[in-house]
Amino acid sequence: MVWIQVCLNGARGTADGAAVPMSPEDMARSAARAVAAGAMDVHVHPKTPCGQDTLSPRAVAATIQAVRSLVGVPVGVTTGAWAEPDPAVRVEQIRSWTVLPDHASVNWHEPGAEEVAAVLLERGVAVEAGLWSGTDGPRRFVESPLASRVLRVLAEVTDTSAGTAAVTAAALLDEIGTAHGRPVLLHGEEGGTWPVLRLALERGLATRIGLEDTLVLPDGRRARDNAELVAQVRNLAS
Repeated sequence: MVWIQVCLNGARGTADGAAVPMSPEDMARSAARAVAAGAMDVHVHPKTPCGQDTLSPRAVAATIQAVRSLVGVPVGVTTGAWAEPDPAVRVEQIRSWTVLPDHASVNWHEPGAEEVAAVLLERGVAVEAGLWSGTDGPRRFVESPLASRVLRVLAEVTDTSAGTAAVTAAALLDEIGTAHGRPVLLHGEEGGTWPVLRLALERGLATRIGLEDTLVLPDGRRARDNAELVAQVRNLAS
């Protein structure tokens, strides 16, 4: 059985359509539908009232509490540098979280990644190591003393071309190698989402799907919600 994480919203905003959940309550309802469709884990980006990604303790607490009120699977959040560009502030915000997620993703190519991962582990939050194609993240991860302590590797293919994304994905997996023995979740984004996801299924890897990565189904139709995207992965895997 394929292991699927649902990525509810990402850095998208209201301009991306009403299906993208923005409030904690909408995120929770979307997560519940996605889990009912077969998702086993939730990745979410807490938002400010203006719809921007944030690591603020208040927003993180509201989001995690809302989602956990409706689902019984692990819930994780982003620590992307776009939510807080200053690595020192990012670390302090994480230290100030009053409600802790089960896990948080750390993009290993970003400044301060090691420090962010270290404070998460110190607080008992599992770390997903985001290794993006086209960056030095994979090399930095392979050399990191924290590599063996992460929960899983998120191999993210940033090549959005449907024609080349799977090739880029294969090269990224080769670069990651054994990933220090950690499980690997492979996923793409935008036009590369579905080709990369099919490669993940072929290789028996965990994967993820959701409105963060794509707004459309394999046939190009707009997805109604995250649950429809998850259901489509289940169909492809059967």
